[in-house]
Amino acid sequence: MRSAETALPSILERPVFASEILPARKALARQRTFGFARVFLLATLFAAPLAFGAVQPWAWGAMGVVAAFLLVLWAWGEGAGNREQGASAGIRVCWSPIYLPAAGFLVLAGVQHFAGLTLDQAATKEALAKLVTDLVLFFLAGQVLAQAAEPQWRKMGLALTLYTFALAMFATLQFFSSHNLIYWAIPSPGYTFGPYVNHNHYAGLMEMLIPLAVAGALPAIRKHPSAVLLGFVALIPIASLLLSGSRGGFISLVVEVLLAAILIFFCGSRRARKPAAVGGLAMIAALMLFFWMAPRQVAERLATVADATHSPELALADRLAPAHDSLRIFRAHPWVGAGLGSFETVFPQYQSFASDLTWDHAHNDYAEALAETGIVGGALILFSLGLFFRLAFRNLRDRLWHREGWLPIGAAIGCCGLLVHSLVDFNLHIPANAAWFAVCAAIATCVPKGTMRGTSL
Repeated sequence: MRSAETALPSILERPVFASEILPARKALARQRTFGFARVFLLATLFAAPLAFGAVQPWAWGAMGVVAAFLLVLWAWGEGAGNREQGASAGIRVCWSPIYLPAAGFLVLAGVQHFAGLTLDQAATKEALAKLVTDLVLFFLAGQVLAQAAEPQWRKMGLALTLYTFALAMFATLQFFSSHNLIYWAIPSPGYTFGPYVNHNHYAGLMEMLIPLAVAGALPAIRKHPSAVLLGFVALIPIASLLLSGSRGGFISLVVEVLLAAILIFFCGSRRARKPAAVGGLAMIAALMLFFWMAPRQVAERLATVADATHSPELALADRLAPAHDSLRIFRAHPWVGAGLGSFETVFPQYQSFASDLTWDHAHNDYAEALAETGIVGGALILFSLGLFFRLAFRNLRDRLWHREGWLPIGAAIGCCGLLVHSLVDFNLHIPANAAWFAVCAAIATCVPKGTMRGTSL
């Protein structure tokens, strides 16, 4: 009895309570900070397309302010956590090789603006602000997702699936019940669809969201057969993309389906092929749903996808002309280009065809990037794409085996779809789509913890 009485005070007097409980509370607070940052990041991405694609200054400006706030929040949480652990460095960064060419491109744009190497100072200043916002979002997404555990990845996948379904349902209902009005009240001179003035840009957004939605739904279907209803939420987004009448979006969707089929059937396990088969059936059902409810003019529009000369709007030949003239700008300013964002100002001097339209973009993001940033910018972009493909499609067999590995692969497929669409459009100059592309690129190149040790699919 005496030994027990003497042992009890010795246990209570140990410094375990003071030295372990307080750091645990600090770690919990740090996790909550990162959780808040992830939620706020998703909320910003969800809201950006609803503001007409964030094309107006107040919208993309607000997005930049939120990005700066989240960067400060992440730095505070990371620095506070490291100080409690006694780390010498105040902030830890989960490194990605893509940060190097991204920083180089930012330096190039900064030199163009501050050294007066641009032909449109105001446009370059605006483009530089948007570029900083996108790079901050890319960086933040990579950092906060690197700290996410398996439940956070699953919740994010579910949130992306439901958001994609809700946005597509709204766009579809608006298409059938309004006459070229956004939100049933705001008139627009263009071919609108959903919250976008240009239907091609809605299709560009859906090209990224549909693979994310499918990747978020399929693991849940595999784990809970009762969740098969999630498989049907992909029907409306696919049908809405087709209803938008975007021929570039249709081609990009076909490329995404083919790419997904190749990856799953050549790199996936037998278990991974079962939910993929469900996804294939959902695609067929979506096509049937589209042809059942699509107006005749939409089907006729998509039928012109192989016609390079005749089209209800800009045909492929019409889009090739400004892209070709963009290369004339590149030849005149070969090394650092005419200046980021200066295309609209510079293009009339090199335009070789008659048109009463104002060409604010080249309808080819690659040709426009060469015209504005020259050989230096083109080399940085090419280097970035090489690193992206290497990181996004590494260890495919291991990643497809785990549920948490599907979302990054879905994000990679979505990025590939938009890169294809960028050959004939300028989705990367729409702030909301550019922000989604940056975050999808971060998701695609991030390795979830569950792919290293977790539950298999």
